Amino acid sequence: MTTRAVTDVRTGVYRFPTPVEEADGTFTWNATTAVTVQVSAEGVTGLGWTYSAGAAAALIDGQLADVVRGRDAFDVPGAWEAVHRAGRNLGTRGLFAQAQSAVDIALWDLKARLLDVPLADLFGRVRGRVPVYGSGGFTTLDHEQLAEQVAWWRSVGCRAMKIKIGESWGRRADRDLERVHQLRDLAGDDVALMVDANGGYSPGQARRIGSALDDLGVTWFEEPVTSDDPEDLRLLRGVLRCDIAAGEYVADVYEAGHLITAVDCLQLDVTRCGGYTGWLRCAALAAAAGLQVSGHCAPSLHVPVAAALPELRHVEWFVDHARLEPLLVDGAPSVEGGALVVGSSPGHGMTLSEGAAQWEVS
Repeated sequence: MTTRAVTDVRTGVYRFPTPVEEADGTFTWNATTAVTVQVSAEGVTGLGWTYSAGAAAALIDGQLADVVRGRDAFDVPGAWEAVHRAGRNLGTRGLFAQAQSAVDIALWDLKARLLDVPLADLFGRVRGRVPVYGSGGFTTLDHEQLAEQVAWWRSVGCRAMKIKIGESWGRRADRDLERVHQLRDLAGDDVALMVDANGGYSPGQARRIGSALDDLGVTWFEEPVTSDDPEDLRLLRGVLRCDIAAGEYVADVYEAGHLITAVDCLQLDVTRCGGYTGWLRCAALAAAAGLQVSGHCAPSLHVPVAAALPELRHVEWFVDHARLEPLLVDGAPSVEGGALVVGSSPGHGMTLSEGAAQWEVS
């Protein structure tokens, strides 16, 4: 074993109920599950997590922990490769990619803490504030509930806001557009409007809805069709004025490569695309294609890499994660003037909160 060998890998599963049932165009949920990973070396501990199912913790405990133990804590890329190879017969996307992401984030946090430097500086900080946009606006919300979210976003200075459309797999297009009108009235003329259909429309529907969104001044149309369909994303990008965005389900550089010619902005999620290592690799592809990157959800975890990426557009300040991350961890970054403040503590600056125990799944 090396002198900086990883000696311990521990997981936890935490379930946070939502205030009300929430839904987008294609899915409904009433809780969010966070799977945490803590890795230790030389008496120092790094923390990572993903938003997944408890099965991700079982996968880490049963398949990945032994791959990481005993490795040099400074060789994070080497650990990433070893973990990825361990998934050959399991499939390295989906649940596996989420589990790997949590491990990779924890290892980077550990390395920065061992070096006693902020993780943003280890990556190469180019900014001290990470711009965010307000996100939520679920299809299940009534006008008053949407107004409460918009007021929250305005209170922290968000200059762009996103709601869910594509309700019931695109079967309520009239209500979709009505809610965009509501967002404009609530947010004001100085706020950029964004929408997310979560792949709920057919290509023809997306083209017609997109034309109406253009007339309403919407600047961002996320997953108008499924992100598994880059050809139709590419066609929509050619006929609509609003930016076409997708990428939240990207698990590796190969999937990112399929999307970079189909979108105006590539979304990447550190909890799904292989952690910080995978995020930076995919972001390099976007940069080579002349695209900006937007961090999907998990705002607290995105801060270190978002602070180090010149091509960053923004990070999604998603209401579920913005609400639960301060419950899960101590040291979650604050939003001021529409931006997450990059901290100066070692690592990403967050540790598992003692209070999180009340949400832990036994």
